[in-house]
Amino acid sequence: MAERDIDITAEFPKPWTDEVVRAADVVITMGCGDACPIFPGKRYLNWDLDDPAGQDVDHVRPIRDEIERRVRHLLDDLGVPAR
Repeated sequence: MAERDIDITAEFPKPWTDEVVRAADVVITMGCGDACPIFPGKRYLNWDLDDPAGQDVDHVRPIRDEIERRVRHLLDDLGVPAR
């Protein structure tokens, strides 16, 4: 992410809470299956992506780029300008 000037060194996975899901317009899952809370009226998208864990940077870059492509498409779909 540093290649894209995004500092994630202080970031870590965070558990979903009911409040987080209720506040979301769209919920993106990446293979959590039945473990994800489901709230009626929410839009859910499952993004089937390779797991970057343990991969070298050459394998992670295409995953990162695919996530960016999908996020930009979603923002466009929601009418939210990308930075």
